[in-house]
Formats: sequence, C-alpha cells, structure tokens
Amino acid sequence: MLRAMIVEDEYLAKEELMYLINAYSQIEIVATFDDGLTAFEYLQHNQVDIVFLDIQIPSINGMLLARNIYQFAKKPHIVFTTAHKKYAIDAFDLEAFDYLLKPFSEERMIRLLKKLEASHPSEEMEQTRKTINVHSGNSIKIIDISSINYAIANDKTTQLYTATGDFWVPLTMSELVERLPEKDFFRTHRSYCVALEKITEIIPWLNSTYLVKLIDSDERIPVSRTNIKTFRKLMKL
Repeated sequence: MLRAMIVEDEYLAKEELMYLINAYSQIEIVATFDDGLTAFEYLQHNQVDIVFLDIQIPSINGMLLARNIYQFAKKPHIVFTTAHKKYAIDAFDLEAFDYLLKPFSEERMIRLLKKLEASHPSEEMEQTRKTINVHSGNSIKIIDISSINYAIANDKTTQLYTATGDFWVPLTMSELVERLPEKDFFRTHRSYCVALEKITEIIPWLNSTYLVKLIDSDERIPVSRTNIKTFRKLMKL
C-alpha cells in the first residue's frame, strides 16, 4: 500500500484532500502537517511514497521543502496543491508528479490517484528479497535476511549483527531499510534498525521512550521519540 503525507495549513483543503484520497484510492495517509518545518523533520526519519504539498505554508514554504526533498536518495512523489498557477514551472523543474489547483476537481483528483497507484507495482508483483550480500574482512558472503537481529549506522556503511557474526554492507541505513521487509524490521532511531521478532525485552527509558534488547545481544537499542507512537502500535504496547 502506498503511504502518503499531506502538508496543508488550510483546514478545509486538508479535509477535502483526505476525503478524496480515502474515497477513491487505496493510498494510506500516514501523517498530516500544517507547516513545512515539522513535515521536513518527519521526512528525515520516516519514508513515504507521496507528499501532497501546499506551497504557501508556515516556517518553510512548500517550494523550499520540495527542493530539500529533491535531494533525497529515495524521493517520494510530490503533488503540489495550490491556488496559484505561477509556481508551475518551478514545480516541474523539481520533477513534481503533478500540480493541482484549488479548488480541487473531483474528476481531476480521481485521475491523479489512479496515475499514482499505477506508478507503483503491487506487493504481489514485487519479488521478496530473501538474502543480502554482506562483507566480512576481504570476502563477500550471502546471508539470509531473516538472520539479521539488528543494524547500526556507521557513516556511509551499516553494521549488521546476527547470531553467527557481525558483518557490514556498503549501504546507508536508509538504503538498507529499503531492502528489508517492512513487516519484519523497524527503524527505531535514525541510527538503528531491529528485527521485530528478535526483540526480547522492552525497557522504559527517558521522556516516555524505550530501550530494546534483542536475542543473542546485550546491546540496548533506543527508540526515538519520533518513532515511539509507531513502535507502540507495532508492539501492541
């Protein structure tokens, strides 16, 4: 299922967008924001497939936010939602997926939603990756993804910890997370990712957050405040 966020400071426009998306697509709205700064902070720690983005919003305007998103290694589709035509050329210079003018046309919105869903293959069509190439000394090994207990970011590489040894991959944490099954792994913090089924203990910590312990390890891995709500939901806390 595609994941979308809405950045819109006009209440009625946001409500209309949410209604149309929910009524005419299978796209999941995972977050809404009314200013650019908090939206950008969310995107630094969470991945979405689509950003519905107003241009005239507080703190960081939509065009500046889009320029920052454009620098991401994995870019979500940006759909600008605005009452002004004058930004259209700048929007498409940033490879915007579409440019919607307010007030929204229901027919136009339906076409857009179909186009967005068609741009991503269904989960059934995607091949499930079961192995990953890892480095150990000067050799490259192939291990089962299911053997990974947790991962820790190390600049432009990531360290993997398994029951049979520690390895590294020439991937950033964000790049690694893209290759891991979303239902099995969770990025608890910008520098940590854990296998959910390998968690053996959840320890209450500072500011209503947690530390987690995993099988075959004494490492205590933090859950950041940004990710605490999703973590509680996943772990049924």
